[in-house]
Amino acid sequence: MNTGIQSLRWFPTFVGTASGCRIKSGMTVEDVYAQALNNVLKFGHLNFELVSNFRYSDFEFTSANTYSVLLFCPVKEIPRTMVKTYPMAFVTAPKKVEFREKSLPKLFPKDVLIKVKATAICGSDLHIFRGKHPAAPLPVAIGHELSGEVLRIGKRVSKVKEGDRIVVEPVIICGECYFCRRGEYHLCLNISFQYRKGQGGFAPYFVAEENWVHPLPENISFEEGSMVEPLSVAIHAVKKGNLRFGQSIAIFGAGAIGLLVLVLSRLSGAGEVFVVDVQGHRLRKAKELGAFETYDNSKEGAVERIFEETSRLGVDRSFEAVGLEGTLLQSLKVLRKGGVAILVGIFENPEVRIPANIFVQREISLMGSQGYCWDFQTALKMLERGQVKLKGFITHVLPLSSLQEALELLMDPEQGAIKVIIKMDVQEN
Repeated sequence: MNTGIQSLRWFPTFVGTASGCRIKSGMTVEDVYAQALNNVLKFGHLNFELVSNFRYSDFEFTSANTYSVLLFCPVKEIPRTMVKTYPMAFVTAPKKVEFREKSLPKLFPKDVLIKVKATAICGSDLHIFRGKHPAAPLPVAIGHELSGEVLRIGKRVSKVKEGDRIVVEPVIICGECYFCRRGEYHLCLNISFQYRKGQGGFAPYFVAEENWVHPLPENISFEEGSMVEPLSVAIHAVKKGNLRFGQSIAIFGAGAIGLLVLVLSRLSGAGEVFVVDVQGHRLRKAKELGAFETYDNSKEGAVERIFEETSRLGVDRSFEAVGLEGTLLQSLKVLRKGGVAILVGIFENPEVRIPANIFVQREISLMGSQGYCWDFQTALKMLERGQVKLKGFITHVLPLSSLQEALELLMDPEQGAIKVIIKMDVQEN
């Protein structure tokens, strides 16, 4: 008897039952193993026994309606410690966070199981928290800006190994449409994000396909690593703006994205960069990061002030990073003739009114910026080289158990929050 090999003996009685699995012609042993393991993790049907008369790839069909699947693998591949549940944060009603128990999912050959170390709260998480995200109706998982450590890898993973420090690009694409085949995956006809499909980053574990897992430089902390995603959003937006040396910029919204656009615009050689917001602590941060001038949009006519500073010409480029009709109109009106506005903000109310003639009379352009596309690689290189410093954006670090408090904190301007990071406080069993 080969005592170095153990098997999982699994007896589903009917296809489609709680413990059932459909075995199709042409399925590999890995396919069946993955299905069996998923049921083990989900339903706890686990029974080890030693065997000697079957090979690794043997399937035994005992009757027309009953399958006895015998799978053989080293003990370390199906450890008992993997049969566990863990909490994942969901917004179930406006301003209400609940933790739901999730089972560790099966790992497909190209999957990576990640022990989450830090997850940042994104502006889109706040839209969800308010129950007003246009593409994420409640209830929905939250959290997609995360970093962590590789805990386990699928059999065909080659880009990372167990113990690696990583960040996750949380996009889901089809890989088959016109845009995906051209490498423009941010325009995928079926694009989605992990949290919209039920997997949020405010949890101790996360599973991602290896192509979306990127090594985190050793000189970058997990907390900073959780901000690679918003940095990538800002990089994509600045690339869309096609900035030229010396051009003037106006940024409406000094949250994390707006402030990162400020930093990147200056690195790209922009001249005067004007920042507009309604929160004093954000405007002070913008000034600290090198804004030429900052304006409180609740107290003064920002567009008129910017025209005064630009010899009545306006700016070459503007960025809307708020998601309101008023700031969208300002980002258009502040442009000089021939200027370009880049739209980054998420609109809770997508129906807006724009004076159409302004586009013709001043020959200005408005373009959108969707997420990121090959921008994580740029972000990580910039961080590794020290071109961008993220530590100064982080104002609060709280445990997972304080997620509700953290979201409420970000909605209170008196707290002076810019970027709030959640560190996982749930220990591995």
